[in-house]
Amino acid sequence: MSDSNASVNGPADGFAAGSATSAITGAITGPVSLRLLTERDLPAYKALRDAMLSRHEQAFTSDAETERARDAASYRVRLHPQAGGKSLFTLGAWHGDRLVGALTCEHENRQKVRHLAHLIGMMVDDDYAGRGIGKRLLQQALTLLRREPLLETVTLSVTSGNASAVALYRQAGFTRYGHLPRAIRLSDGRYYAKDLMSLDLRA
Repeated sequence: MSDSNASVNGPADGFAAGSATSAITGAITGPVSLRLLTERDLPAYKALRDAMLSRHEQAFTSDAETERARDAASYRVRLHPQAGGKSLFTLGAWHGDRLVGALTCEHENRQKVRHLAHLIGMMVDDDYAGRGIGKRLLQQALTLLRREPLLETVTLSVTSGNASAVALYRQAGFTRYGHLPRAIRLSDGRYYAKDLMSLDLRA
């Protein structure tokens, strides 16, 4: 999955999701619904993000310790402008009142790059992995982006070894335009590369 503000960590982070063999996956019942996050959802967003960063260090550019120190209100920038944010939107996946997935889309405001958008912070709770939630989040995000008349291209980055995430993005039409070796360095000294991907929204 992906994470982090584009202005700090690049246009997008990877995709993080747990194993599809989660012990309780089979016991989950009821629909998972998608909607845009608002300010009241920020504590749930922070809780999900903190959990995902601590469990899937290699999938995110941000580090868990730094992000844990942030308060929930600091993520207001990821909301849509009508909700007081500065991003195009953050889309959440909900199972009842539990936030189980999220995906943010940021927009360039500079005149020469206003046609670009960036997907960041893609994540699905480990307990809900393998249920198609990441695919639904991505499809709905692309539907919303295609309604924006100024947008032409959307980008993201993903940890190179994350085969399921790369496959998801390729199935949606993304193609790789770059590869950054040693893009992130973990606390234990391991390095991971990032694939840079883009999609033409007009196609």
